[in-house]
Amino acid sequence: MTRPFEGIRVIDVTHVLAGPFATYQLAVLGADVIKVEHPDEPDQSRGAGTDKALNRRNMGTSFLTQASNKRSITLDLKREEDREILRQLVATADVFVENYRPGAFEALGLGYEALAAINPRLIYASFSAFGQEGPRGRQTAYDHVIQATSGIMAMTGTKDVHPVKFGSPAIDYATGMTGAFALASALLQRERTGRGQRIDMAMLDVAMILMSSHLTGYLRNGMHPQPHGNQNPHATNSAYPTKNGLLMLGASNLRQQRRLWTVLERPDMIKRTNDERDADRDREAALLSEILHTRTAQEWEEFFQARHVPAARVRTMGEALADPQLATRGVIHRHESAPGVEESFGVPLAAFTFAHGGPRIDKPPPALGEHNEEILAELGTRRR
Repeated sequence: MTRPFEGIRVIDVTHVLAGPFATYQLAVLGADVIKVEHPDEPDQSRGAGTDKALNRRNMGTSFLTQASNKRSITLDLKREEDREILRQLVATADVFVENYRPGAFEALGLGYEALAAINPRLIYASFSAFGQEGPRGRQTAYDHVIQATSGIMAMTGTKDVHPVKFGSPAIDYATGMTGAFALASALLQRERTGRGQRIDMAMLDVAMILMSSHLTGYLRNGMHPQPHGNQNPHATNSAYPTKNGLLMLGASNLRQQRRLWTVLERPDMIKRTNDERDADRDREAALLSEILHTRTAQEWEEFFQARHVPAARVRTMGEALADPQLATRGVIHRHESAPGVEESFGVPLAAFTFAHGGPRIDKPPPALGEHNEEILAELGTRRR
């Protein structure tokens, strides 16, 4: 075994984004992830994405994003026969993950207590919008609803145009990554204690953690974080138009702002304290706007980066993906094909590398129920 989770079996009864993205993190690191879906109402993400033809085949790009290295079995958990198959799977598993409405699996006799009785070493994780308990525990939500609930939308946008939601479902992805960390932690804990674990994962909690510094600031002095758009509190740490696009400056600390004003040959603008920067922000911003209009965004990026001043022109996704730096990182994996997907396509792999035994994709996203017979044979059972 070379990858961290080889030999670990994960039963993935999740749908849409956060839950499947969490189990995907374990899958690329070697876990045997068995995705359980209803035969007639599969994971919603199978019908979502940019390619309508793939959506109709239940292989939408939203599903392809987070399904590599997984196996698929179809079970109707309203049928006792299929619930029994799930229990047999749980007996062989290390991890069980579900993200349905709180209470739904308990009602089916598949809650933590019931499954832990079958497998006391089981790590049982429930993903939900608000958590398993509390006054909002039974309520449901998606990423954008949590953005509205948490206060993130209220601080996003410009002074004149807000609230605005993120362009990416970042809370879903952050919940998936946080969930994978929780699962990995519970597995390590089990190695030390021999005990299984119950994980209660809430999207709202993750959203609050994503605002950590703002949250602490508010709790200290009651100041609501304000939407600043492309402008940060310090002028040298903000975006400005150039000859042909926006440039984002990142001269955040005092040392960096000193270097920026030095390379722009304006040593008179160097400040000794952040209070001085705050007091002179309007004048700094006006001067930077005037100076940065003299060159293109790409020219300024190259100029500043060569002088160790953080800066970047604002790119589209296509431009970002074309950056040769990404090719050196292995962030994207290319599949030549998949069931129902004849052409090649790319998916995200991982946001880190290991010196050895790191994340790897071995097989493409599965068709719905592709591994039914294989998995049932492993259990030594069959459907009537």
